[in-house]
Amino acid sequence: MINVSQGWNEKQKNLAKLLPKEETFAAGRELLLEMHSLLHDQNVYKTGQETYTDNLWNNLRDETCKIITAKETSIIWDIWHIARIEDLVSNILIGNRETIFNSEIQDKLNIKIADTGNAMTCPEIESFNNSINIKELKLYRQKVGKSTKKIIQSLEFKDIKRKIQKEQLDRILRNNGVINHPKSIWLLDFWGKKNILGLIMMPITRHQIVHLNDCFRIKQKYNK
Repeated sequence: MINVSQGWNEKQKNLAKLLPKEETFAAGRELLLEMHSLLHDQNVYKTGQETYTDNLWNNLRDETCKIITAKETSIIWDIWHIARIEDLVSNILIGNRETIFNSEIQDKLNIKIADTGNAMTCPEIESFNNSINIKELKLYRQKVGKSTKKIIQSLEFKDIKRKIQKEQLDRILRNNGVINHPKSIWLLDFWGKKNILGLIMMPITRHQIVHLNDCFRIKQKYNK
């Protein structure tokens, strides 16, 4: 099994050291772009280098994607979860712009939910797995990745310590990114306590690697 966490902790440590200092910020931004490129498929950065996401989807059967594990997640759920969270955090909280997700994309995905899926039950995940258009899910995450790439490239040192505004968190609610459920609404408090550096560290980087690792575990166990 590929271990996508291998070597990642060191990158996270370096990122945390480089970004908060003006003299090393540019190097930190380049490291962030490198890390972000590994989380998405080749079409986002067009480097020609196989990424963790490319490796995950390679020879992955649709049936495997839909298997719900003891942790009450599936590969499809994990990919939706990290894509939706990246969309909300990078676009609304970091870039202060609109999300990629909208009613048109929701229709293409063939799903009813618009939130991150934190509060979904097993039956809801099963229904979600069976209805979602996997091709459109890949395309949605790709669009999110491209948007985040542009936001990272435009980051300046002065942005790193910028605080999150209540209006931005309210916009996430209006965007239906979180719902009024204890397993979902806590995200607003969690994100609201962070500055831009904190959001880059979690969820833009570390959060995604954790869920991709879970996906590889499912693939190794069931994709036979």
